Amino acid sequence: MTSSLALIVAAGTGTRFGGTVPKQYLPLGGVPVLRRTITAFAQHPRVSAVRVVIHPDHHDLYAAAVGDMNLLPPVVGAASRQASTLNGLAACEADGFDIVLIHDAVRPLVDGETISRVLDGVDAHTGVVPGLAVTDTLRRSHDGLSAGTVDRSGLWRVQTPQGFAYHAILKAHRSAPHDQFTDDAAIFEAAGYPVRLVKGHVDNTKVTIPDDMEAAEIRLMGQYEFRTGMGFDVHEFGPGSSIMICGVEVPHDRTAVGHSDADVGLHALTDALLGSIGAGDIGTYFPPSDPRWKGADSATFLRHAASLVADKGGRIVNVDLTLMCERPKIGPHREAMIARIADILQLSPDRVAVKATTTEKLGFLGRSEGIAGQAVATIRMPADE
Repeated sequence: MTSSLALIVAAGTGTRFGGTVPKQYLPLGGVPVLRRTITAFAQHPRVSAVRVVIHPDHHDLYAAAVGDMNLLPPVVGAASRQASTLNGLAACEADGFDIVLIHDAVRPLVDGETISRVLDGVDAHTGVVPGLAVTDTLRRSHDGLSAGTVDRSGLWRVQTPQGFAYHAILKAHRSAPHDQFTDDAAIFEAAGYPVRLVKGHVDNTKVTIPDDMEAAEIRLMGQYEFRTGMGFDVHEFGPGSSIMICGVEVPHDRTAVGHSDADVGLHALTDALLGSIGAGDIGTYFPPSDPRWKGADSATFLRHAASLVADKGGRIVNVDLTLMCERPKIGPHREAMIARIADILQLSPDRVAVKATTTEKLGFLGRSEGIAGQAVATIRMPADE
């Protein structure tokens, strides 16, 4: 069986991009650029392993971005991209890979079909490069003025990953006459090997300047859809001395009655998340007739709902909860409730809202006979093709 290595070159400092953090470690849609890039290859069924070439000063940034992923150990890069790539190739010489895909770390939106087309075209003596035919008119410039039109026929905009037989590209790199080649295909051609062009993808662009990051964000949003779920819960009061609300024990002269800990806030949030993915309601998974859930911590329910969202590739964008009661007063405990929900869902607190209102003395809530909660959750999901 053919084994394939994805070698991600991430040793640059991003000087053209500006800022204090190299662009490969900046967030794109809430996820580091490098992590998005690696994920595209790690999830591809024909990629056997992923290895990253990093700058010697970036070990901490690398660990923070991808340290939990199942990757080969990173390789330290060199002064140029060409030399960094050679370091990465040489580090894998004893690993027995048949094919290597060499990819720019700052092309985070590479798609699986492009990866497959590159893999399909590689043989022992032929490299493969994805790209797009040039369709815009091209002009030369001189002192800011047009100096004539360039014939665009046969011209391609080249992308990565570029695919090669592993030992052939390693040999080509080691015999390269200089270190000024702009990509690995040029090194391969200089060594006498042919390079085949295959179709790339318009989204597979390189992030070089801040405008590129903005364009990537826009492209990324086109790959997702947003869903909203709503949850509602109510519990009557009974004898007791405190109430669990949003995972916080609130002193009161009554308690909420329910089979679990009767946490109206977490129950409403659980149903909101389940609703966002059409996964039933809290009773589907934690029926009140089941003695296992008697007195249970409702954080268990909310975590399970969040895990179901994650299993579908979803990400929680924000949750918004309104608590309805005359008493107890929610205000003094609001920050603790937000912090607890944020901890359970692994969200930043600014993505969690907890509000409170009364019913102006009307109804069972107005008579202080119980408490209700209404929640809305917004999640981001991969768009349905």
